[in-house]
Amino acid sequence: MKKIKVLAICAIAIFTVTSAKAQFATGADIVSSYVWRGVPQDRSVVGNPALGSPNIQPYVSFTTGKFTAGSWASSSFLGNVKEVDLYATYAFSSAFAVTLTDYNWGFANPKGYFYYGKGADHMFEATLAYTGPASFPLGISVNTMFAGCDTLSTGKAAFSTYAELSYPINENVKVFCGASLTQSAMVYNTNGFAFTNIGLKVSKSIAITDKFSLPVYGIVGANLSTKDATGADKPSSLYFVAGVTL
Repeated sequence: MKKIKVLAICAIAIFTVTSAKAQFATGADIVSSYVWRGVPQDRSVVGNPALGSPNIQPYVSFTTGKFTAGSWASSSFLGNVKEVDLYATYAFSSAFAVTLTDYNWGFANPKGYFYYGKGADHMFEATLAYTGPASFPLGISVNTMFAGCDTLSTGKAAFSTYAELSYPINENVKVFCGASLTQSAMVYNTNGFAFTNIGLKVSKSIAITDKFSLPVYGIVGANLSTKDATGADKPSSLYFVAGVTL
């Protein structure tokens, strides 16, 4: 009976993957530095730890119907940032989607990537996203860490929550405003509500040949948080990221 169940699961999986509507996608970005939701992720450059270093950020995804599963990663050219995330998204409609993400920044646990017990490096996040109609394409997302190593100094779960509004001014320019809504020691280093990611993204395609163009973009943003997770003063910051999509 167990063999029959295993064969049935395999058959369903093969049918799903080979379905005419199933699609695989892959690609990568190369960015001048890795800034996530206004927070630099690579502070290891000698002499100026705020600068960061270039990262390559590949992804692979599989979509069938309204469901997408995939993995996204980032690795510094200097070898200081190694992140591999897993995610699954279900689009209820063209407007609403929910995503579950398994983040892993650490790679320091001797028990390996797939260790999920005490002391694991994983954080789990739930995201609800809304995209408005073409007449008013406002984007809204709310993202909450609900399990894993996202904790406060007391050891209790932080439930770090980030919300963002975005709006495309045209097909090449988008403005965004994001904030940490709660005290977050490990993720956003905020003592409560704080704007961590306000900025502008500009994209364009550079024609290389008659048949090939290279998509590039620039992001300028500011982290306006002035209190760290302990309540101590900290300076706000400005960042600029240049990226190429392959």
